[in-house]
Amino acid sequence: MNILVTGGAGYIGSITTAELIQAGHEVIVFDNLYQGHAEAVHPQAIFVEGDLADRDAVKRLFDEHPYIDGIMHFASYTLVGESMQKPLLYLRDNLTNAANLLEQAIAHGVKRFILSSTANLFDDPERMPIDENERIVPGSPYGESKFFIERMLHWFERLYGLRYACLRYFNACGNTPDRGEDHDPETHLIPLVLQVALEQRPHITIYGNDYPTPDGTCVRDYIHVIDLARAHILAMEALDRLGSRKYNLGNGRGFSVLEVIETARRVTGHPIPSVIGPRRPGDPATLIASSETIRRELGWQPRFANIEDIMRSAWEWHQSHPHGYKA
Repeated sequence: MNILVTGGAGYIGSITTAELIQAGHEVIVFDNLYQGHAEAVHPQAIFVEGDLADRDAVKRLFDEHPYIDGIMHFASYTLVGESMQKPLLYLRDNLTNAANLLEQAIAHGVKRFILSSTANLFDDPERMPIDENERIVPGSPYGESKFFIERMLHWFERLYGLRYACLRYFNACGNTPDRGEDHDPETHLIPLVLQVALEQRPHITIYGNDYPTPDGTCVRDYIHVIDLARAHILAMEALDRLGSRKYNLGNGRGFSVLEVIETARRVTGHPIPSVIGPRRPGDPATLIASSETIRRELGWQPRFANIEDIMRSAWEWHQSHPHGYKA
């Protein structure tokens, strides 16, 4: 298939692009490089620099590449904390950009769409792990924006026959030898811990150690980016057979903040000093997503279920790219 990947110069998008190409698909990457890196785009992909906020640029993209079979939509503002400070970046811009993309997709006859959604739809889950039937209570304007896009897709299916899959997950992590996690600012635990090992930070802060968990620190779901990429590809390839779907994606178990730090100490051989800080407002004790549905329907299985394997893949990339793609 010919797949358009929005945000294909970003962390998850660039690695998914590489996996798509390895699987035999043709890829067009559309990215404004706000958080992405041109160096991360696979050399066999067609790269178009542009912004989804620019309706004319989106129309040109489809006019110049009229053979698109499916879309994987990663391009988005994605920081939960930022969304609490700048809600319109999420409640306006994320929605407008998705609407511009969907407008041209329908105008050009595209019938397959994969949304990189979020498990932040479930801020107050009644059950753990969180499955697809859990009530949706978005935990931030970021989560709300993804829910609104999911609702857009619902109506575009009813009105235009667009088949879609929404993939909801928590913490993408890990790297490949060629592509990795390079954000500015960095907010994710694993790269922050590894920056301490690289002596780019003096310590890692643990936000609260008095949660009702086995070691008192928050427990989260960590899923390797390769496993995420494979899930997106499986979902795209299954749309014609199964129709529209919503899948929660999880590793199968959660890991506490202390477990992640201890794993990093073993993998890197660095002491990684830590300090205890106050709890952050809105941080639940435990968040784990269930992947039973996608395992059953698509045969998806995470290759990186072990936190040490995830950490090792991240450490290898950060060692060889200590300053990210700038190196």
